[in-house]
Amino acid sequence: MCNTRCVYRLPLSNISGDAGSTEPPPSATGRGATTIVTTSGPCNAPDVVDVVALGESMVTFLPSRPGRLADVPSFDRGIGGAESNVACVLAAAGHTVKWVSRVGADGFGDHLVETVGGYGVDVSAVRRDPARPTGVYFRTAEDRETDAHEVAYYRAGSAASAMAPGNMDLTAARAGRVLHLSGITAALSDDCLALLWELTAPRPDRPLVSFDVNFRAGLWRDTDGPRVLLDLARRADIVFVGADEATDAWGLHSTRALVAALPEPDLLVVKQGGGGAVAFGDGVDEGLSEGIGEGFGNGVDEGFSEGVDEGFGKDTDGTATHVRAPHVDIVAAVGAGDAFAAGFLSGTLRDLPVRDRLRHGHLWAAAALTAPGDLASPPARDHADRLVALDDDAWGRLRLGPGWTQAAQRAEREIRTP
Repeated sequence: MCNTRCVYRLPLSNISGDAGSTEPPPSATGRGATTIVTTSGPCNAPDVVDVVALGESMVTFLPSRPGRLADVPSFDRGIGGAESNVACVLAAAGHTVKWVSRVGADGFGDHLVETVGGYGVDVSAVRRDPARPTGVYFRTAEDRETDAHEVAYYRAGSAASAMAPGNMDLTAARAGRVLHLSGITAALSDDCLALLWELTAPRPDRPLVSFDVNFRAGLWRDTDGPRVLLDLARRADIVFVGADEATDAWGLHSTRALVAALPEPDLLVVKQGGGGAVAFGDGVDEGLSEGIGEGFGNGVDEGFSEGVDEGFGKDTDGTATHVRAPHVDIVAAVGAGDAFAAGFLSGTLRDLPVRDRLRHGHLWAAAALTAPGDLASPPARDHADRLVALDDDAWGRLRLGPGWTQAAQRAEREIRTP
């Protein structure tokens, strides 16, 4: 619930557009909308949740052992979807969350709804489609950054690909303090893209819109994907993008170029892999931009590192906050991006300083990286808060391995044991 602090947005300009069109209306200029903090308004309604996540989730089949898909004899069933992953992790951390989507009227759809709901997510706005199946995919056990990694999607014509402004509950989609979307949904179909144009359109009661670019070149049916993602990102309040995505999708090789391309969002969060993450925009922590370029070469596109080293500590509207990622002993390199977004949004809902939001994002990502599968429980709030409060030297020495999220609970049990 909103409690005492609620955020809603004023219109950016007199923007209008056909909800059924796949073309965006003209974009507004300036960085983001006017933020109003209030104790009344739409976000105090009793049915408003912390976060609404809208997008496709699929049943995933994970291999029982390493090897090519052609050679793996059996698979374990799970679930996966960028937006539902964020929803599940936030709900596991105690936030109120609603997932809005479509699934088939089939056993896989039953499994998705039951599993997501099992995390404490409200699934009442998930529509069942008797004419289209639930999407599924298979993947190999190898790191998805290696040539040996294989993924086989069976999502064409899925129930979720039929999401459109006319067949989804738009009231439910807007019934959150934050609406979390991703570029994956935009790639599924023209109807899905029209839905995102509708939900990101400026309006007085629009929730804060969080948009994870999630560029997947193989999902787009044409070459318009990068342009579409840039236009959608420009309409969001918080944008998450990887430095590698910015290069692959938009040909941008420096932080300066990326911020210049996306001046509109209130916060632009650039994920730099092992180099950490940096947030640009109004309201970021002043004075934390010193030394922002140090250590950015680890797993980061060279141009992004150089762009920051050249003194780009401040953009035209605010400052930049950089937080290094802790050292992590990786078990599975999947789900970290979604977990990072969830941790950052959790900190946003708690009105934490931007530095602390970035640290929470790193810790939640570390929880995903140190556990198998796409979903992992986030650290307990008091445990994470203690780590977030470390001074810079202690944070820089932090190393997290498998089981670290349970360490505090185990220690507490041991203390209580006579």
